[in-house]
Amino acid sequence: MKEPKHKNNRKAQSLVQLLLFAGVLLFLNILANARINGTALYGYLDMTEEERYTLTGATRSLLEGLDDVVFIRVLLEGDFPAGFKRLQSATRDVLDDFRSASGYVEYEFDDPGAGTTEEVNQRREQLSKDGINPVNLRVKGVEGTSEKLIYPYAIIYYKNREFIVNLLENEVPGVPPEVTLNNSVGLLEYKLANAIQKLQLARKPSIVFTSGQGELSPMETADLEKSLREFYETGRVNLDSVVSIGQEAAAVVIAKPTRPFSEKNKFKLDQYIMNGGKVLWLLDKVAVSLDSLRGRKSYYPNEYDLNLDDLLFKYGVRIQPDLVLDMQCSTIPLATGMVGNAPQFDYFRYPYHLAVAPQSSHPVVKSLGVVNLLYASSIDTSVQTKTRVEKDVLLQSSPNTRVQLIPVEMNFEFLRYDLDPDKFNQEPRVLALALEGVFPSMYENRVTESMLDGLAQLGMEFKPQSVPTKMIVVSDGDVARNKINPQNQSISPLGYNEFDRYLFANKDLLLNALEYLLDDKGVIEARGKEVRLRLLDTVKAKRETAFWQLFNIGLPLAFLLAFGLLYNWMRRRRFAR
Repeated sequence: MKEPKHKNNRKAQSLVQLLLFAGVLLFLNILANARINGTALYGYLDMTEEERYTLTGATRSLLEGLDDVVFIRVLLEGDFPAGFKRLQSATRDVLDDFRSASGYVEYEFDDPGAGTTEEVNQRREQLSKDGINPVNLRVKGVEGTSEKLIYPYAIIYYKNREFIVNLLENEVPGVPPEVTLNNSVGLLEYKLANAIQKLQLARKPSIVFTSGQGELSPMETADLEKSLREFYETGRVNLDSVVSIGQEAAAVVIAKPTRPFSEKNKFKLDQYIMNGGKVLWLLDKVAVSLDSLRGRKSYYPNEYDLNLDDLLFKYGVRIQPDLVLDMQCSTIPLATGMVGNAPQFDYFRYPYHLAVAPQSSHPVVKSLGVVNLLYASSIDTSVQTKTRVEKDVLLQSSPNTRVQLIPVEMNFEFLRYDLDPDKFNQEPRVLALALEGVFPSMYENRVTESMLDGLAQLGMEFKPQSVPTKMIVVSDGDVARNKINPQNQSISPLGYNEFDRYLFANKDLLLNALEYLLDDKGVIEARGKEVRLRLLDTVKAKRETAFWQLFNIGLPLAFLLAFGLLYNWMRRRRFAR
């Protein structure tokens, strides 16, 4: 029996509609993955509170300006513990965001542990030669602690150059691994964007360390300069031997001067800043060190006469002639007796050697480890400036603080007793400060004819105020000093405390500070992004496992059953008529 014609038409119409619908879906899928001039036609809506999936404007501009392929090889393929799996997926998400901003971004994930034993060993040996060393990660989960040898690195290739990025932040004692992983996730965009930005540089910017005023020697800053030379040129300039500091110096570092600056040298620094120069001030206010106390029952330190107070005051900063003590501190050894003919040493907390944990969300110190400052002074931030200068606190002491104004008698006798918390009851003191804005010149209405003649010979004009620029002040010059072994002239890593046997984050602080000063594109803004850690209550989750399993399985089935019954009831009612 032949089917009615209208039924055949209805089937044909349904088939056409189905094909049309499939075609529209296919077209939308192709369109969603298409690009025009490297710009993606698709987008997404970031509904997270902290906008974790939204690239900063500077990062997006950097990626949109690429003119060649950036290939990123991530060594995070494989099966990882649950906590570390988050870093793997977060890295993939960030790279997808990068790729959505630029068609020049390509990436792949590799597993260094894949293959035969011989292949794995050869691969690990090569990675070790490239400075890529594995990490034995311990992650606590519901079923206990799991361990895995991993390589949390990304290798970025651009125009025959490469840069290795460590995706995992260093662990800090007392900080849970979950927090370290969360900090690592929050810094992914910055680390990857910063590496791409550095690979784009046509030439290395120059960072100049001043000399001639008793600053730290090249040996004492060797470890810092070694890290800087990967992407910067470093050198020394004696201010007495130059007429001016040119703009070819991207930044100037003044590291622990001990002798006064002449007015001529201060004028050179002032006009360098007025022309947009950046300065990292690492200054000791009080002349004291651990060596100056050895072999003495007591010592009265003096204030360094650097002749910089008026210059810094004009810029909105005043370093006070005092010493900050903190119960959060590192230790020093003291002889407590004799064992035979050899002295016996014990370690005591020494509140003049501060262990400062950054509390600010500023990009320079966000997620930074503990910094070791020696005999630091407090910084007065209340100084008013003629022009608008923004001040951001980078480091400050803990609430368990005490301040001593000089002159003060210093000795080790108080260490033989436990530190009394009642005596460390003053407010936190500022120890490092970032300043940004337009700075007034100290020599406005004070410039002499000889100064003007010197500028005229250079084809320069006196500037009474600066173009927008930045500077950072740290009230401890030793923050940049690495220890030197007097026997073999070897150096210790910057920030390494031989008494506590711990590497503090001093070098990271200075590297971040210089990157902040030199970052005109604002990529370091991504370092300030916050990814909030929302930890699962593992005890509660384990206790309520059965309930949530039943909830997740039973509730959908109950909805499905209810829908089926309702549909069947409506269908019967409809056709019963």
